[in-house]
Amino acid sequence: MTTTIGLIIIAAIALFLIIIYNRLVALRNQFRNGFAQIDVQLQRRHDLIPNLVESAKAYLSHEKNTLTQVMNARNNAVDAQQEAAKNPDDGKRIQRLGGAENMLTKALANFYAVAENYPDLKANETIQQLMEELSSTENRVSFARQAYNDTVMTYNTYREQFPNNVIAGLFAFQETSQLQLETPEARHVPKVSF
Repeated sequence: MTTTIGLIIIAAIALFLIIIYNRLVALRNQFRNGFAQIDVQLQRRHDLIPNLVESAKAYLSHEKNTLTQVMNARNNAVDAQQEAAKNPDDGKRIQRLGGAENMLTKALANFYAVAENYPDLKANETIQQLMEELSSTENRVSFARQAYNDTVMTYNTYREQFPNNVIAGLFAFQETSQLQLETPEARHVPKVSF
C-alpha cells in the first residue's frame, strides 16, 4: 500500500515537472515565432532601402553623405538581424539588433528631411511608392515587435516564477530580452520655447 502511494506521489511530481517543462517549451517557441515575424518584416524593410537610395541618387547627387549613412546603417542592421536570427534566445543579440535598427531609423529620418528640400524627388512616383511601402513596413514591424515583446514578457514571467525557475534552470531556459526599437530621446518631451 505504501509503495502504491509512493508511486502515485512520484508520478504526480513527474507529471507536474512535465507540465512545467512543456509550458516553458511552448512559450519559448512562441517568442521565437514572434521573432521570426519581426525578421520577415525587417528583411522587407532592408530590401526596400537600396531601391529607395538608388532611385534617389540622381536627385541627391550632392547629398552622397546622407545616402552613404543610410546604406551603412542598413548594412549594420542586416548584420545584426542575421546574428539575432541565429539565436533569438540571446538577449545581447536582440539588444544589438534594436540598436542597429535605431541607427537605421535615424539615418532614414535624415534622408526624409533632406528629401523634403527636393520637390522633384518628392514628386517622383517611384520614390513615393517606395516611401509608402517603407512606411507600411514600419507599421508591420511595430505590430510584430509588440507581439514579440508580449510573448517574451509572458515567457520571462513564467520562467521566473517558483517552482518554474528551478525547472528552467535545470534545462537551461535562459531569460531573453525584449526588442526595443525606439531611441531613449524619443521618450523625452520636446522643449518648446518662443
